[in-house]
Amino acid sequence: MPESDKTTRRDLLTGAIAAATAATALDAEAVPTQPADNPLFQPESYWSERMKAPDDGKKLGWFVDTRRCFGCHACEVSCKAENDVPLGHFIRQTFTKDVGEYPKVARVFMPMACQHCEDAPCLKACPCGALHKGIGGSVLVDYETCCGHGSCVDVCPYGAIYMDPVAKQAVKCHNCYHRLEHDMEPACVPTCPSEALYFGDLNDDESPISMALANAKKEFGEPSQLRPEKGTKPRMWFAGDGAVELEDRVPREGESYSPAAYNIHQWKEAADAKPKDKP
Repeated sequence: MPESDKTTRRDLLTGAIAAATAATALDAEAVPTQPADNPLFQPESYWSERMKAPDDGKKLGWFVDTRRCFGCHACEVSCKAENDVPLGHFIRQTFTKDVGEYPKVARVFMPMACQHCEDAPCLKACPCGALHKGIGGSVLVDYETCCGHGSCVDVCPYGAIYMDPVAKQAVKCHNCYHRLEHDMEPACVPTCPSEALYFGDLNDDESPISMALANAKKEFGEPSQLRPEKGTKPRMWFAGDGAVELEDRVPREGESYSPAAYNIHQWKEAADAKPKDKP
């Protein structure tokens, strides 16, 4: 097959993300919606009110500049310390991948956490009504109500929820709402030494996240989102190649962030790309 006729997985993903992003920018109705017949979803009458964000005038979201992230994992450490996350479990995780061919290789990093979807499937599947929208549209868990059913894990397209082994309840990023109540950013944001994480009110044109998104559009074009075809309308955007290169590393429905992401065997990809006849 001629080289010009070859289509790589990256080409396909890049095209899909670009198309979905363009559709979002041109026509919000063009974004696909989730299938209503998911057997794990509760009746709409049960979750429709909980899906509505409070009328506080805020629209909180995330922007991740993967061009700046160098994989220090400080965001994970601060998140674990802030939220007392047990060993072997993660509220947020940084994924890594070696790309390119020898001798031109690079390591790409992408910090990940709950996308705080506008059309959150975890909220639709929760049988006890614990998942709901809080400040600025943040997707939260009410631990007075959570029964540990786990259906939220089964429907999350980003693997962003885990079941606490002791409390037997669902745990996920909650935008550090206890800090937001005191006008503080989530713990991971001020900890990031490369300023790759931005969080704030998307309704405020002067907020750090709004200005960072505007600058990224000028430099890089429209920021991408992860798995927009799921129709969840996530509130996390990415600049750089992270969302394309690392999409296959991010957990899916029924999965959670795992220590396996740090398996040393994943570090040898660049070495495998080295021609066999080279020393």
